Amino acid sequence: MSQKTLLFAPVAFNLAETTRMLEIAKGVRQHPQASQLFDVQFISDGGEFEPLIEAEGFPLKKMEPRLTPEKIAFIMKVDKGETFAPAFSQPELKARIENEVAYLQELKPVAVLTGSYVTIPVSCQIAQVPLVWAIQSTWLPEFFKHGAGMTDRLTFKPLKWLADGLIFLFINFWVRYGFLRPLNKAAKHFGVKTYRSIFDYWRGDVTLVAEPAEFTDIKLPPDYYYTGPLIARQDFPLPEAIQHIPHDKPLIYFAMGSSGTPEIVAKITESFANKPYRVIAPVKSHLDKVPDVKIPENVLVTDWLPAHKINQLADLSVIHGGIGTVMTAAYAGKPVVGVGMQPEQDANIAALVRKGFAIRIPKSKDPSAKVQAAIQQLLHDPEAKQKATDFAQVMAKWDGPCLAAELLLEKFG
Repeated sequence: MSQKTLLFAPVAFNLAETTRMLEIAKGVRQHPQASQLFDVQFISDGGEFEPLIEAEGFPLKKMEPRLTPEKIAFIMKVDKGETFAPAFSQPELKARIENEVAYLQELKPVAVLTGSYVTIPVSCQIAQVPLVWAIQSTWLPEFFKHGAGMTDRLTFKPLKWLADGLIFLFINFWVRYGFLRPLNKAAKHFGVKTYRSIFDYWRGDVTLVAEPAEFTDIKLPPDYYYTGPLIARQDFPLPEAIQHIPHDKPLIYFAMGSSGTPEIVAKITESFANKPYRVIAPVKSHLDKVPDVKIPENVLVTDWLPAHKINQLADLSVIHGGIGTVMTAAYAGKPVVGVGMQPEQDANIAALVRKGFAIRIPKSKDPSAKVQAAIQQLLHDPEAKQKATDFAQVMAKWDGPCLAAELLLEKFG
């Protein structure tokens, strides 16, 4: 029996998405039936995390046109709302789509899986290949219509209703201008349907929600399925300094993923100086972009680390709120201080705030004072620590990679 190809299309400059796609792919490879039926392959148009795909032994097709570091930096600014401009020009979109369609027609995959590869939904329409999105519930309209966690403190109902509506309109405007409007022009050019909203764009033939149902308790529409958390488990080596770090003081894990703003990361790093705790900070890639940053003696700055291991060592996490860092911190059962770099990350952190073991700090040029106050509050909050432990037990009941593999087997086997 010939195998059916499952094609994974991660954005390989985003660590969380790349590892989430890899966890699903490894789940397929480890599943007795799915591994026999499916041939797993990857595509990418560039990004520093492509080597993670190759390291796992999956075939990787490097698509053209390639994303330069400068283009990736620009896309991330658009994504974080730091600049209002289309992420891609029409010539760029058309070239990408033409190359993707040609490859899909050559490969003939049974489905394509993605988490935010911008043009692949249009290419799948043209090539008539089923699309599988891996999203989170904080991308669903039900969450954004209720303020995306940003209006929870408003108790006057008419004011909250107004604020909820304005946030919903802003999110749609921001994404439409930066991504959907140019993408819809390209879709019209190729004669396929356009997207009415970002929520229409994020809907696949099958949509996997990469978290436990208990994270936001949102009832899913048809063909949406909770998989449980898809936590990165790459075996980055632990530096010796971490293996021998003293446990004489509380230990803080400070991680801002691949989308942190370097200047903000630098200010938070410097604010750890002379504080009564030690800090493990895999933020070297961000700090390398900031001249003259002063790294305190109690802060150990590193490259990427196996977050699932470090979270277990730490007493508290300071994170940017990407779904990967949020799920990993919650899985470890530790309190969280979150500084979201963009609205989706604010929404993810807000979901943990509702659980009672997180504090969300608004993004600003220098949020460090508020971060330090939140750390002190949570380190001395036994109720928050217990709620974090309780939710970790809920998380542990879900086997995300296995459930994702079984869903793919059911839908495309």
